[in-house]
Amino acid sequence: MITPPVRTAAQRRQDTLHRLEHDAAAWVATADGEPGTPYLVPLSFLWNGSCLLFATPAAGPAGRNLASAGRVCVGIGEPRDVVLVEGTVRTLDPADLPEEDAELFAARTGFDPRRLAERHHYVRVTPRRVRAWRDAERPAGSELMRDGRWLPAD
Repeated sequence: MITPPVRTAAQRRQDTLHRLEHDAAAWVATADGEPGTPYLVPLSFLWNGSCLLFATPAAGPAGRNLASAGRVCVGIGEPRDVVLVEGTVRTLDPADLPEEDAELFAARTGFDPRRLAERHHYVRVTPRRVRAWRDAERPAGSELMRDGRWLPAD
């Protein structure tokens, strides 16, 4: 296997934003409060330019963990070309999400939680830290966002 060359920070940021805008699925990692049992689930998402929007059953492990913990780690992409987003969480009942956001989410992900029999809530993730790397780039130079601010590119 040929490893792609190391990207500049500017190229990594551009690639990361492209992935956020074009990918539709992510691995969402949560943990319950006690005893801290980890839970990993694939979820569809919408990126609005500043936040990730997910939907999950309110009573499921991910829904409960996200609502109680207030933070999350999200993995997007392939294992050898990954974007990791650490962020804060705000859960919303479908009635509390602006109609435009709900419509964009449904169009992007192919499902509409407002129409499901099982109660769902939306989960808005505001990134606090973003890292991206390919094999040769990891881990040095992988951080693109810290404390909710994009770092300067090169």
